[in-house]
Amino acid sequence: MISSLITWSLKNRYIVLAMAGALLIWGFINVQKNPIDAIPDLSENQVIVFTEWMGRSPQIIEDQVTYPLVSNLQGIPNVKNVRATSMFGMSFVYVIFEDNTDIYWARTRVLERLNYAQRLLPEGITPTLGPDGTGVGHVFWYTLDAKQMDLGEQRALQDWYIKLALQTVPGVAEVSSFGGFEKQYQLVLDPVKLQFYNVSLMDVMNKVKAANNDVGGRKFEMSDMAYIIRGLGYIKSKEDLESTAVGNYNGIPVRVKDIGTVQMGGDLRLGIFDENGQGEVVGGIVVMRYGENADKVITAIKAKMKEVEKGLPNGVTFKTGYDRSELIEAAISNVKNKLIEEMAVVAVIVIIFLFHWRSALSIIIQIPITIAVSFILLNAIDLSSNIMSLTGIALAIGVIVDNGIIMSENAYRHLAEYQQQQSEKS
Repeated sequence: MISSLITWSLKNRYIVLAMAGALLIWGFINVQKNPIDAIPDLSENQVIVFTEWMGRSPQIIEDQVTYPLVSNLQGIPNVKNVRATSMFGMSFVYVIFEDNTDIYWARTRVLERLNYAQRLLPEGITPTLGPDGTGVGHVFWYTLDAKQMDLGEQRALQDWYIKLALQTVPGVAEVSSFGGFEKQYQLVLDPVKLQFYNVSLMDVMNKVKAANNDVGGRKFEMSDMAYIIRGLGYIKSKEDLESTAVGNYNGIPVRVKDIGTVQMGGDLRLGIFDENGQGEVVGGIVVMRYGENADKVITAIKAKMKEVEKGLPNGVTFKTGYDRSELIEAAISNVKNKLIEEMAVVAVIVIIFLFHWRSALSIIIQIPITIAVSFILLNAIDLSSNIMSLTGIALAIGVIVDNGIIMSENAYRHLAEYQQQQSEKS
């Protein structure tokens, strides 16, 4: 079989060269398509369900939120395990699927089951799905360099401008904000005044919530003109909130400023984000989707950040905290350098010892073709390349070269012996 294949190849050299060229081109195309990352993704195939019910203890969260969700999510097809954790005001449920399950099919089935489980939860509580990213999906971190802005203004800029723009980049599952203060209106109520005006805390909460809203009316026609009537009630300043009526005392409206004060402040924080011991900063974490090319996603993120930077206030710039593309480019550069080094060493050794440039050329051609075929196989079995696989390819180059040198030297020796025998006969 092997001898027949060798004989056929020798008789059809141009066909073999054409096939080698086609493999090289096909492999080059697959190199461009193959997703590349710095580290292999060994995380489980999971869907995260997050539920928030602020102010409740972990035991209440466990009994009224986590347990109903876990008991209903266990019957989904291809589920390997369901894990959950309850903490103050929050519940996390991790649905682990079989490795061969499509992640977006899994997310759809979990969402269908959540629609059924919704009726078992307390009123007003809605579970949500986590981002469609893996445990190693944090590919890029950035911070804001804005010395002239306070942390609250930086966080508002991050949440309402930068984050929304970066989430439009293809391959990005989520941009998570961190650091700073989330601005909020804070009502500081006087319990003595609440008792005097006979107003409860629930009355204040419901009235303030109802007042912060626009209401629709009807169309009013007058003098061949139609007017749309609506009530504008969204709060735009502290004064609007202070003027909100929350009760009635002897026919006189009781406003928020009559029972307390309103101030601008930050939401409760459980930690801070410090950069190199130089103070607090505000920034974001870019999470990549399943199966995306990390290098292309990071390149697109950097291009988008240049566009976003044009709309930032004067003196505000981006600072990179973590960039995985540096590791990816280093791994690619290592493989390229090894290719060049191996080709140069092979050419020098074969030419010095065999004095035959065609033998050196045949060995050099084997290296890129073999690597190209390896990427064809990676795409065929739906595997991404990373530092581990690229390092393996770099190490395998030596085996390819050794095999080529041995075969060329062996063929060269047999040809020399054959020519010597023919000369002796003549």
